[in-house]
Amino acid sequence: MQISSRFTIAVHVLIAIETFKNDRKVTSEFLASSANVNPTVIRRLLQQLKKADIVTVKRGSGGADIERPLTEITLLDVYNAVEAVENGRLFHFHENPNELCPVGRNIHKIMDRRLEEIQNAMEDKMRRITIADVMADANRLIEN
Repeated sequence: MQISSRFTIAVHVLIAIETFKNDRKVTSEFLASSANVNPTVIRRLLQQLKKADIVTVKRGSGGADIERPLTEITLLDVYNAVEAVENGRLFHFHENPNELCPVGRNIHKIMDRRLEEIQNAMEDKMRRITIADVMADANRLIEN
């Protein structure tokens, strides 16, 4: 299992918007060059972040801005905005375990609670880290 790069690219985008907002128009092309991805990827992420009320996007070459204070945007907010998690579940279970097999018949009873605990722990941690926290780390590194 691996979370797609959409999440880390979205965080990159938010940090870049905040870093360069006073120096230039922060366009999808500029963000794409910073993240070294296709501008189409950035435009799709910006639309998802916009739908979640995390950014505003001006049409044309107007650029992007962050909609809310960084202290009010958590990593979980960003994750939920850009990751397509089926039915709210991080882990996808194989569909039809063999009911005739004692393992297959019981695998959900064995694993479901544990997987839910793991997902809850991850989400709790992500809920406690704000984009302001990440930006503070970025500022320390950028200044050096």
